[in-house]
Amino acid sequence: MYTIKTLNNGIKVIMHKIPYLKSATIGIIANSGSFFEDRDNNGVSHFIEHMLFKGTKKRSAREIAEAMDDIGGQINAFTSKEHTCFYGKVIDEHLPIAIDVLGDMITNSKFSESDIEKEKGVIIEEINMYKDFPEDLVFEMLTEQTYRDISLAYPILGTSQTVNSFDRDIIHAYFREKYTPDQMVVSVVGSFSEDQVIDLLNKELGTFNKDYRGNANMPSYDFEPGHSIVGLYKDIEQLNLAMGFQGPSTYSDDIFPMMIVNNVLGGTISSRLFQEIRENRGLVYTIESSLTSYNGAGMLSIYAGLTKENVHSVAELIKLEINQLRNSLLSIDELEKSKEHLKGSYILSLEGTFSKMYEMGKNLLHDKPIETPEIVLDNINNIGLDDIDRVVNKYLLWDQLNLAYVGPIGNVQKLNEELKTIFI
Repeated sequence: MYTIKTLNNGIKVIMHKIPYLKSATIGIIANSGSFFEDRDNNGVSHFIEHMLFKGTKKRSAREIAEAMDDIGGQINAFTSKEHTCFYGKVIDEHLPIAIDVLGDMITNSKFSESDIEKEKGVIIEEINMYKDFPEDLVFEMLTEQTYRDISLAYPILGTSQTVNSFDRDIIHAYFREKYTPDQMVVSVVGSFSEDQVIDLLNKELGTFNKDYRGNANMPSYDFEPGHSIVGLYKDIEQLNLAMGFQGPSTYSDDIFPMMIVNNVLGGTISSRLFQEIRENRGLVYTIESSLTSYNGAGMLSIYAGLTKENVHSVAELIKLEINQLRNSLLSIDELEKSKEHLKGSYILSLEGTFSKMYEMGKNLLHDKPIETPEIVLDNINNIGLDDIDRVVNKYLLWDQLNLAYVGPIGNVQKLNEELKTIFI
């Protein structure tokens, strides 16, 4: 069972004590990601993630790393569309050190001009690296097409142009706006004393921005669903094809039925797309579907890696499988097997303290219920064919399909027109 406390400055803390473990994972999660940015400061959330590792008033960058390495701990961070999370995992007796290091990074980072200039080069190289991975690139293109009217379309890393424009004033202003007690939570899972954790967190974070509240204005999730095809020539061997339908938001009643649809369609190696297009016909090496959800939007996407000669055949087969799903739904056997798969995946994910830490923290940050495993399993068990019918007819709509591809296509416009005849 979890416990929720509040620090002296208003930061909420959620704790799940698991006494039989010998470790603990702590995360500090903020409402900071590309969704909260604009075209001019796109990438600043991710830039701040990097900067907090560059040194504080107490520690150099090397000393931050050594503080955790010396105790066999792990420290890292990530930025998504909607969150930035700094986290550490240590054996339980060293949790005070992890709290000290993470608290120091949040409250005392220097944001020196020289470090900012150096980090621009690092992040621009990271942007260039992702452009060399066609699977990442095609999903970035698909996301931009799907959400082009709102800030969910912005890349998490930003662009070379925006990153080059950052200075200390831009970075620090955004940090002060987003890293405030009302827009941060701390989540702790593992073996620890709750009273000790709260005392330590109050010492490290309890006065941080105590009298400051950030910008409460939330960007809009409202957008007009697009219907487009975009292609990019790249001199590589394989064509990378991605297509996306609208999907449910994270906390929608549709999320679990849509997970079932995803599993059956392409989410597993026994799925319809994988078995028919790869196993039975040998037309692709990779084909899969995935469900991405945000607080106010979502997308069901399909990805295929194939030779350009097979693109028309594969496109026709994908359309055929989706139409069959729309027209005939699932068999009872498929539904029950997919429910068992979903339950198994969920339970296995709880074996790690990181996933539990992040899920609890996200829900608390967005004032959503903290669902127990029993509630989640009940939600899955209660899915019926009527739920599948509802979400299939709500989301798998051809007039809201977006499609992107990257690969050795000499005449992009010609392939766009050919794909339009199939999907549009």
